[in-house]
Amino acid sequence: MQERHVGHSGLQVSRLGLGTMTFGSQVDELEAEDQLTAFLEAGGTFVDTAPVYGEGRAEALVGDLLAKRGVRDDVVLASKAVVGLRRGQVVSDASHGHVLAQLDASLRALRTDHLDLWQLHAWDPLTPWEETLAALEHAVSSGRVRYVGVSNFSGWQVGVARTSATRALGPLLVSHQVEYSLLNRTIEDEVVPAAQHLGLGTIAWSPLARGVLTGKYRSGVPSDSRAAVPQWEHFMAPYLSSECAPVVESVVRAAEGLDVSPAHVALAWVRERPTVATTLLGARTTAQLRTLLASETLDLPAEIVSALDDVSAPHAWED
Repeated sequence: MQERHVGHSGLQVSRLGLGTMTFGSQVDELEAEDQLTAFLEAGGTFVDTAPVYGEGRAEALVGDLLAKRGVRDDVVLASKAVVGLRRGQVVSDASHGHVLAQLDASLRALRTDHLDLWQLHAWDPLTPWEETLAALEHAVSSGRVRYVGVSNFSGWQVGVARTSATRALGPLLVSHQVEYSLLNRTIEDEVVPAAQHLGLGTIAWSPLARGVLTGKYRSGVPSDSRAAVPQWEHFMAPYLSSECAPVVESVVRAAEGLDVSPAHVALAWVRERPTVATTLLGARTTAQLRTLLASETLDLPAEIVSALDDVSAPHAWED
């Protein structure tokens, strides 16, 4: 698998990454180990997790698997801070004490003495940015964090973070992680231009639009799909609208013409967008993950990229 630098930094990651949002919840330990094995065998190096993933169990599961296989030094391990679980509730807290306590908890769960990339999971409007930045600087200077990133920030928030971090962290704030797919291109208005100007790499999550771009929802909601689970209905609803259907159909037609799966087309499109360093893959089964990993070999013809750009452009949905 090819590797890329993250933005204008020395950090290198595989251009397909392993997302672990469902590890410990929908993906049990045995399946998670099989998925990690398949990912590593395919040449993947970037593993992304967070304290809230898997209902709070993903980090410990990832840490156990990396230790069991003895591959901690073979992966670029990324986790997050700010968003956490308190008494079962999701909270956002970027205060100095909370962020550093969360880092220590992540290191214990992941069974490691450092994170290769530590990301702020969300912008906290109640905590002064300078306070959060001081925590990031301390994490780096203490050796517990190698590089820093942000996640789900708006364009102006990315600008504030990178500009101020230049003074405190030098070039070590290197990435922003954000949802990006043919059905969600909103980051192209402000976030991608900000990343290009500031030299940040993009880590794309949900590149398959929460599974909709696989084409499996074209005839309804499969009983074994995420959209059939009540707790995920709200999460899935934005991409099951009639406005999204023409984009899905275009992806399916392109896949048929290339004799590949629709998922391959959707992943290859995101993978080659400006600033994208890595595209996160999430799967319920190892078979699904292996299928997604096979997209590594697909390079989309320019005419198909152009057609997908046109049909998926936000303003095209409004005409």
